[in-house]
Amino acid sequence: MNCRPRVSSAADRHGRPAVLAASLALSLVAACAASGGDDARPARTVPGSHSAVPDAGLPRGVTLRHSTQTWGDGRTARVHVLAVAPDAAAHVTGVHGAHLATAETVREMADRAGAVAAVNGGYFDISTGAGFGGYPGDPLGVYAADGTLLSEAAAGRTALVVGPRGTPPRITRVWTELSLTADDGARRELDGIDRVPGRVLGCGGTGGDVLSSTGRAHPAPLHNRLCVDSSEIVRFTPEWGAASRPGTTGTAEAVLDAEGRVTAVRSPAGGPIPRGGSTMYGIGEGARWLTEHARPGGSVTVETRAQDAAGRSLLAPGVSLFGAGPGLVENGAVSIDPAREGMSQRSLDERAPRTLAGIRADGTLLLVVVDGRTPSSAGATAREAATLAAGIGARSALNLDGGGSSTLVVRGRLENRPMDEGAKRTVERRVATAIAVVG
Repeated sequence: MNCRPRVSSAADRHGRPAVLAASLALSLVAACAASGGDDARPARTVPGSHSAVPDAGLPRGVTLRHSTQTWGDGRTARVHVLAVAPDAAAHVTGVHGAHLATAETVREMADRAGAVAAVNGGYFDISTGAGFGGYPGDPLGVYAADGTLLSEAAAGRTALVVGPRGTPPRITRVWTELSLTADDGARRELDGIDRVPGRVLGCGGTGGDVLSSTGRAHPAPLHNRLCVDSSEIVRFTPEWGAASRPGTTGTAEAVLDAEGRVTAVRSPAGGPIPRGGSTMYGIGEGARWLTEHARPGGSVTVETRAQDAAGRSLLAPGVSLFGAGPGLVENGAVSIDPAREGMSQRSLDERAPRTLAGIRADGTLLLVVVDGRTPSSAGATAREAATLAAGIGARSALNLDGGGSSTLVVRGRLENRPMDEGAKRTVERRVATAIAVVG
């Protein structure tokens, strides 16, 4: 069967004729045989569904369109597509709250960055989560803004890579390698950046991580599960906040200036993070390493590397990375591997609000939000979301954070209906990161 669900043209909310540009026609090309079940049945056009003409207030090459989609079982969903062309008079970048230790709404982040539009980014340590570590703005998995790595990768999970204007976006699996070298020649891995030492929510860390529930080693990603490590060094940057968390007896923290020179070692750890500098927070053997090798007056060199499966470096000035997953589309076809990225099949089969990123063959970036949890919009399963992305021309796509986090803001205006589970009204959730379009 050749499933080609289409969205019909109508009038937009301003009464103007809706124009479906060929580059953004929401014609869902489904790989029926690969879908299976209800998801394989062709979606159909909903009477009164519409696609809005490009907003005149957006920069050249940036378009916003809305539609209503019907899934195979007859349920409908509202779909919002923000497209950024390769030659757009705008660039895409990562933004976060005033501090990584706290969360903000997408609207607040967009306003601070002067962005014309933004959607929510990757996963984060939400206060309602079972493994919450006390800091609701902490990104989970890789996050970099303007070439600076601010959160390490959950090894091999899929991420969106965006660069300076004129640089094509990418979707790829990402690994990070972090290390410290003291001036006495001692070298050690750096376990993490800007997170609670000893806790790796989502797992996929390095060197000694074990599942908190079993005590068994678990180096692979495992979404929403907590891994722990009793011996770590975590770097804190000024992006985290004014201070690192108070430590217990036996912890140690080296304070570094902008040149990597050690200005002090405090024990127990915890205290101010110097502007322009950083701290190295150690627990267990990590604390002992710092006490022995990070001597005041000496130096510690930090090396951070983010790379794809081919070993190619991803970090450069102007580059932002957003870790999430799973991947949804590869080479234009639906391709989902939940086990590879530590996702449960149950979570992917659930209809929920979703935020997606897709990339067309010409380099156009598609930022897509599917509303859910309302009578008029059921959300999407991961496979439905993948089919949607492929149908609007994405050659590659990934799932970003969803549920109550799914938010699209354009020119300071909320364009979708963010809904927490069980909520009865729209509420803009505070999140960790956002993908911002800056004109």
